[in-house]
Amino acid sequence: MRLKTLFLSAGFMLATFAAPLAAKDWKTATITLEGAYAPWNLTNADGSLGGFEPELAKILCERAKIECSLVASDWDGMIPALNAGKFDVIMDALSITEERKKIIDFTVPYAATPAAFATAKDSPLANAAGTGSTITMTPGQSGVKEIEALKEAFKDKTIGIQAATVYAKFVYDNFGSIAEIREYKTGADRDLDLQSGRIDLGFDDAVYFNNAFQAANGALAFTGPEIAGSIWGEGEGLGLRKADTDLRDKFNEAIKSALADGTVKNLSMKWFKVDVSPQK
Repeated sequence: MRLKTLFLSAGFMLATFAAPLAAKDWKTATITLEGAYAPWNLTNADGSLGGFEPELAKILCERAKIECSLVASDWDGMIPALNAGKFDVIMDALSITEERKKIIDFTVPYAATPAAFATAKDSPLANAAGTGSTITMTPGQSGVKEIEALKEAFKDKTIGIQAATVYAKFVYDNFGSIAEIREYKTGADRDLDLQSGRIDLGFDDAVYFNNAFQAANGALAFTGPEIAGSIWGEGEGLGLRKADTDLRDKFNEAIKSALADGTVKNLSMKWFKVDVSPQK
């Protein structure tokens, strides 16, 4: 799950208060995605957006009876741009967290995924304690034996993370005192440095890494346990302006319908080879 953290700022707050307050009929809506976080979303050779989320967006918009247009934008500017009215919805593996709820609104989650460390397959850091297992964590939880074991194993190493994500916050909180943390604008940039040996480890959404491993022709692999649970929030949902409760409600019904009839599961298996539907 790509759970991205939000650092509050006066600019964000002003943008929130500037959001339109009048109710709309919502015959049309603009959805933004990064277009660079495969297989969640990606940019095809013809410039169109593809992947799990664009395909799900088409279905959700049809069920909500809204004509939607998809546009690509940079991750790190999405939330302030949403509140400034540049588009209506964020759909970019955006995790629902209490911190973000102070700034924007969310639909119910349409997915929930764990996160994990990755390293070069032939690295001495490969197969760290817990590899192949999953642990569950809650926000602010400390003293987890598996994390303590990883701290010892990853001491003085370089860990790459995508900037402004909850994954980044997790790595800083738990490994910032024992490792060098290097931030990247995109996950793909980080992966290139990981594959070339310029950094020792990466940390990101586990289903994202599965796709990255294929792109790296098997040169990368998971190390240590996958980390799941409420530490990453409630799951991934659509992000909307707080004022747009009518649009949120339309998409809530569409998401619930797509979960109930197996649409989300089917798209998950197509793009991730695993069901990412939120578990009740």
